Amino acid sequence: MQNKYRLMSPGPTPIPPEVSAAGALPIIHHRTPEFGEVFTRVNENLKRVFMTENDVFIYAASGTGAFEGVVQNLFSPGDKVLIVNNGNFGNRWVKMGRAFGLEVVELEYGWGQKADNDEVAEALANDPEITAAVCVSSETSTGTVNDIQGFAKATESVVTVVDAISGLGACELRTDEWGVDVVVAGSQKALMTPPGLGFVSVSERAWRAHEESRMPRYYFDWTAAKKAAAKTPPQTPWTPAVSVIMQLDLALRQLLDEGLENVFERHVLLGRAARAGIKGMGLRLFGPDEDMNSAVTAAWVPEGIDGKQLVRAIFREHGIQVAGGQGPMEGRIFRIGHCGYFDAYDIIATIAATELALEAQGYPVELGKGVGAAQRVFSKSGAKV
Repeated sequence: MQNKYRLMSPGPTPIPPEVSAAGALPIIHHRTPEFGEVFTRVNENLKRVFMTENDVFIYAASGTGAFEGVVQNLFSPGDKVLIVNNGNFGNRWVKMGRAFGLEVVELEYGWGQKADNDEVAEALANDPEITAAVCVSSETSTGTVNDIQGFAKATESVVTVVDAISGLGACELRTDEWGVDVVVAGSQKALMTPPGLGFVSVSERAWRAHEESRMPRYYFDWTAAKKAAAKTPPQTPWTPAVSVIMQLDLALRQLLDEGLENVFERHVLLGRAARAGIKGMGLRLFGPDEDMNSAVTAAWVPEGIDGKQLVRAIFREHGIQVAGGQGPMEGRIFRIGHCGYFDAYDIIATIAATELALEAQGYPVELGKGVGAAQRVFSKSGAKV
């Protein structure tokens, strides 16, 4: 039987048809008034999604490129930085900081465990030489979402940096209201756009740190980006990813038409249904069973089941692409992404396929039990699905 392909990974994520179609439009020159009109609108709408009045810059890069730009623009070699590490991407910040010669104070937690903001505050109080603190919002490798409002409060004495690559547009993040100085994001998760764009928002306090930074930089230089953005119409200092920005323009308008509060509620509901489906089929969640975990749902692979084979079977036999575990969780967990262009039936189909794949591998699953649990979440919500 031919299967319809469903992309249920934590990223890249599915793209609305209108956004896909925009990628096929003819290329226009990036220094023309026509592109300037699009770029202006994209910048204004990004600020609305970031919930900030701060500068927001767009780079032709992955989110990791935007990470690197943060390190280059905020710090000098030898600066002491606190980094929360509770998964693969927190660990990436640790490795990147050390690669650039920073003195990293690492607060490490088990994968799937949330950061303890009381411990964050205590670490800063005990070491006045720390100049900044870094935390991942939605730790894509585990599905766990950290309390960023609490993190920002705990770190208000230093520059606060948040990695919101899979969180922005899926998990509540109120940049200005919460006092977050720098937020990094990417196009390929909840923003419903192909990979290729990295974003960063920069507060006034972050600009002051930038002015004192002595780290070498060129492509990711915030000063160059700000100078280009001040032109009429606004520009980028280097050639932008024109087609991807055209696609982002449509995706942002769809998000804002839905309403950000509605977007957050939709993601909470999707996560709630995914977790109910996992538990309904008799599996254990990986990480807290909380509504905050609205971007990715992770589950332990049952004992005696080959985790890599399970992920392959869900795709090859049923056409649904979930993700396996990373690092020490490889083969031990699987992850269902639902940040971005997802609805109730994506979750229901994924739970159904997982049940079938588990049964085929000899796991004693009761078919339909997980599906029913997910369906009941949607039916009880009263929301149109």
